[in-house]
Amino acid sequence: MYEGKFPHKRYKLTYQFLEKHISKEENILDLGVSNPFTEVMKSGGFKIKNTSGEDIDEDTSTIESSNATVVTAFEIFEHLLSPYTVLKTIKADKLVASIPMRLWFSSAYRSKTDKWDRHYHEFEDWQFDWLLEKAGWKIIDRQQWTNPTKKIGIRPILRWFTNRYYIVYAERIKNPNS
Repeated sequence: MYEGKFPHKRYKLTYQFLEKHISKEENILDLGVSNPFTEVMKSGGFKIKNTSGEDIDEDTSTIESSNATVVTAFEIFEHLLSPYTVLKTIKADKLVASIPMRLWFSSAYRSKTDKWDRHYHEFEDWQFDWLLEKAGWKIIDRQQWTNPTKKIGIRPILRWFTNRYYIVYAERIKNPNS
């Protein structure tokens, strides 16, 4: 399931976390275009529909019209100018989202060739928690992990001990007045 050149550890841990919290009977809206991890989820039996590449900072219509019971967002929110708006727009009651965490020893990611492949936000765990809570989500479970590389240097050594990825399972807080 995790064959090839893809990030084995991240895919494996993300999949295990998803499987722990989400039934394969539920319909999932995955924010972002179809990608190799989408195929991992589908081959594992999850029912996935992806957004179509629209700028969800500007156009949340796919999210608003979705009848999915779960929304997943794997390394998406750091690319958005306004993740709060997207989080408030989600109608589903369950959310599984992961982010690359801000590293004190490395600047934010910015592709030199792709104007869209940039991180506008890199969160610390408490900042992401706060964003979710402010947008009406209650975090039920969370996990962090490192992302070691086989390169040589101070930063690669630090990556063996410093958590890079953060994933949460959250549920929509019900408004008692609604």
